[in-house]
This record gives sequence, C-alpha cells and structure tokens, in this order.
Amino acid sequence: MKKCSLIDLSCLNKNHIVADIEEIRRINPQRFEMEQLSAIIYANMEEQIFVGYQDVSPEAFWCRGHMPGKPLMPGVMICEAAAQVASYAAKKLGLLEHGLIGFGGLDNVKFREPVYPGQRLFIVDKVTKYRKNAILVLDFEAVVDENVVADGTIKGVLLPI
Repeated sequence: MKKCSLIDLSCLNKNHIVADIEEIRRINPQRFEMEQLSAIIYANMEEQIFVGYQDVSPEAFWCRGHMPGKPLMPGVMICEAAAQVASYAAKKLGLLEHGLIGFGGLDNVKFREPVYPGQRLFIVDKVTKYRKNAILVLDFEAVVDENVVADGTIKGVLLPI
C-alpha cells in the first residue's frame, strides 16, 4: 500500500478545521450533489500544500447505482474532490483574481483502492506550476486510513465569468 508522499498526514491534527463548509462555499461555487468537500484542515501558503477531506456519505447520489449492493465512489468524484481543493487553494493563494478554475486536464491518474460510504477521504494537493490568472498544475493524492487510494496531476484553467 502506498503512503502519502506529498505530506506526512500523521503529523496533522485532522480535527483542526482551517475552513468549514461555509467558508468553502464562500470560495467554491459547487452546491448540492457536486459539493465534494467537508472541510479544509491544512493550508500551507509557502509550500503551496492544501489538505481537505470529504466524509463520504451513504446518501451520496452515486451510492444507489454505483455499484448496487456494494457502493463504490466513482473515480471521477475523487478527481472532482481534488479539483475542489485545487480551486480553494488557487483563490487562497491569489492565483485567480477573476473567474473560476475549471478542469484543463488530468495526467497520470491512478486509482489504487476503492472508497466506500462511511469513510473519510483526505485530499492532498500541492501546486507544482502556475501562471497567474491562466493555468494551475497540482499533484494530488487521495488518502483513506493513511493509504493512497488515488493520485495524479490536475491541470486547472481560468474560466471567465
């Protein structure tokens, strides 16, 4: 099992909330079924590393049909959670002054273990490259119980409003 390489999660206080759902909503536009974060627990502006989590609910819209009798979080929803941490990070770092950040691409994404309802999914994002108000590139790792369940690179682009 792969351990998180972007940050040592065991050193973080996982109960220390940097941004609760209301603060996330002030920054990220997603609502209803598309809200994929419960909280941000770590924001290191200097190292440009952000950690958030989602408490994966048995009431999530995908549970009924993916997969019947054994709900499995779709990989695309894991990537969306990582993108939402990226959007939060971009705003907090002042990388986007206007508009929204949208998917520009995913590279080298691997899904290593399943994620089930009732688990807490941690998302670690680290900015690796950016051009202010244009593009953002981050490495991400999705972690459950200290094990990486997915990882890859996210590219975000400015979507003008």
